[in-house]
Amino acid sequence: MSAPPAAGATTEATVPRAAWTMLAVATVGFTINFWAWALISPLGALYTQALGLSALQKSLLVAVPVIVGSLGRIPVGALTDRFGARMMFPLVSVLTIAPVLFIGYLGSDSYPMMLLGGFVLGLGGTTFAIGVPLVNAWFPPAKRGTALGIFGAGMGGTAISAFSTVQLKDAFGLAFPFTLVAILLAGYAVASYLLLRDAPGRQVATGGFVRRTWDTFRLPVTLQMSFLYAVGFGGFVAFSVYLPTYLRDAFGLSPSAAALRTAGFVVLAVVMRPIGGWLSDRFHPVPVLSVCFTVVAVFASVSALERPLEWTGTVAFLAMAAALGASSGAVFALVALAAPAGKVGAVTGIVGAAGGLGGFAPPLVMGAIYGWAGNYRPGLWLLAGTAVVAAAYTAWGMRSVGRPADAA
Repeated sequence: MSAPPAAGATTEATVPRAAWTMLAVATVGFTINFWAWALISPLGALYTQALGLSALQKSLLVAVPVIVGSLGRIPVGALTDRFGARMMFPLVSVLTIAPVLFIGYLGSDSYPMMLLGGFVLGLGGTTFAIGVPLVNAWFPPAKRGTALGIFGAGMGGTAISAFSTVQLKDAFGLAFPFTLVAILLAGYAVASYLLLRDAPGRQVATGGFVRRTWDTFRLPVTLQMSFLYAVGFGGFVAFSVYLPTYLRDAFGLSPSAAALRTAGFVVLAVVMRPIGGWLSDRFHPVPVLSVCFTVVAVFASVSALERPLEWTGTVAFLAMAAALGASSGAVFALVALAAPAGKVGAVTGIVGAAGGLGGFAPPLVMGAIYGWAGNYRPGLWLLAGTAVVAAAYTAWGMRSVGRPADAA
């Protein structure tokens, strides 16, 4: 069933000026928190050498913040429906400072301590479930896909981390990138408390957390969007954290060259996310998603052949980056159309968790496959097959979701 317009959003295509301000503040916060969330991955090679980690141990180290940040979106999304983004954004930003400083100053000499720090660092990844209901409530239905795509571009914090963490460590020492991010988080917490406002007339969720979460989980739209986001955004997360390792193992690239190419992958995916939202506003999210997943299937198959990186391999990875980024924007354009008013945060939390979990498993699987087969081809064929299933399910199983005919 299509949702009615969210409280506080106009029913026309015009957007109040305050909505753009809220979108900008939320996007900055999402970017900084995602930067914090992704601090461990670029330093994976350093920690592997310093702590003598196996491939599986390294995969677990970079994956722990992902799974915690993913599962944490479920309670954070429900809490945002209840208390609003103005309270939740500053709170989560402040809480994320502690694990950032812990890893930078205390945890880097011990694998168990790094896992503990990474576990709590997952808090930064939960901010996605704060921003989506905020933006959704401020924007009219005709503009939500574009607005949510712009907000989702805050996942570019992972690109900032990929570009800067190793360079800052080399120039100023291991603790410096963590200190810098902690300062930015503190500054944002203050700024967001002063600037953020929840939409006028926001529908406040009531009732117990467990009951509301279970009721949300039972909605068909929740499970449908969770699967699609697990493939789209999960694929992006998996590549963003594991692509440096893949490029070094499969093509013999240096750590700096692998990090640079990974950053390019992430940047393209980030740029394509708002484009996916805009295309969804223009054509409807379902056809956009069907095309995106088909592109992923085709070029994952090309990558599975492990052709030379120049140019075939490079084009294949960039095509997948564009498709995965656009699909992530299209999924939440569909969430904005189909999720019931007052449950957008809760639906976002569960769907966002599924997306993060979709990014948690592949690095572990890829590490295990490489240890078993000595190459990554089976993992890439598995991605291609999953994308084919997602494309078929979207085209035929979801063609009526979020369309006017659904309205009762």
